[in-house]
This record gives sequence, C-alpha cells and structure tokens, in this order.
Amino acid sequence: MRKDERVFLGVTAVIMVAVCSILGLRMLYHNDDNISGPIIPNKEDPNGNEIVQKPEPVEKVYVNIYFIGQNANKEEVYKAVNREYDKDVDGSKIKFAIQSLIAGPKQNEKSKGVYSEIPQGTRILSINESADKVVINLNSTFEQGGGTESIYKRLNQIIKTAKMNTDKPVYLYLDGNKAEVIGGEGIMITQPLNDKSLEG
Repeated sequence: MRKDERVFLGVTAVIMVAVCSILGLRMLYHNDDNISGPIIPNKEDPNGNEIVQKPEPVEKVYVNIYFIGQNANKEEVYKAVNREYDKDVDGSKIKFAIQSLIAGPKQNEKSKGVYSEIPQGTRILSINESADKVVINLNSTFEQGGGTESIYKRLNQIIKTAKMNTDKPVYLYLDGNKAEVIGGEGIMITQPLNDKSLEG
C-alpha cells in the first residue's frame, strides 16, 4: 500500500470517529424541551390497551318559530315549532328565527296542519341587531292581502317569535320605514313589538 493511500485511509478513519462521537454525544444529551407541541400520554385500560377518547357530545340548541295550527278541540292556535340552531352556522338566534319564520313551515310540519299567514313573496330586506335593539326590515308584501284577521295573525307570529328568541326590544320596518299603520284597514301598531302592540 502506498504512503499516500495510508494517509488517506488514516484521515478518513479520524473523520469517521469524530462524526460518530458527535452523534453519540447529541443522543446522550438530547433535550426534550426542544420537541415542538405538548406531549400527551395515551390513556390505557387495565389490560394495557390504548383508550381512544371520543369528543364531548355537543348539546343541541333549538329556537321556537310560531306558526298557526289547531289544538285538540279544532280551535285555531299559535303553534311553536322547534328548529335546531347552531350559532356558528346560523348566526344570531333572532336572525335565524325570523329567517325561518319568513321561509314558512317545512313539509313535515305542513302535513301536521301547521301553516303561516305571512304572504308568499315576503322578503327580509335586513335584520340589524345592535347592543340595545333589533330592527327587522321586511318588504311591503308582508302587509298585503288576506284581510284584517290575517294581518293580525301574521303580526302575532312575528311578535311571538321575536319575544321567544331575544330579550332586546324588536322593531318592525316595512320597506325601510318604521311600521305604525299596517294594511288597507289601517291596523295601528305600537313599537317595540310586544303583547300589547296591537291593542291600539
């Protein structure tokens, strides 16, 4: 073996020893504090089997929407229908409740005799909720057709639904104007909406 080959092999051996020494020291003095993220121990049952933790069940929340139906005596009454509500999806409770009311009863609710006096074509122009009040702005279709009794019923549907889904004062606007007289018969309404709003 030539002299230069022996020197090369010797240098290579020294480098390999140095690298192995450095790696060995790093493993020996490894600091667990450098591990990113929390270390969560797996739970085990008495037999040593890992227990998979299930997420906590989310409690369902419902809102009450007031439609019209009949009681056991075939008398017409306001009927509260439960709708499942998710604040992360549906926004505020009062907005979701009014949107559901204007959309009307679902098919399975209609099959049980539930209906709404709110005219088809009624649209929500806006629902503005502030710290001290809620303003529901509908288009003027809301007050059209059906006669006095129908208008009383649709107003009561709004009042009862609003009252059940917010503690804030609720005001009804039509086409951007505060509703004070509604319908061709001139039904007086006092605001904010409450059980006495239609007493004149």
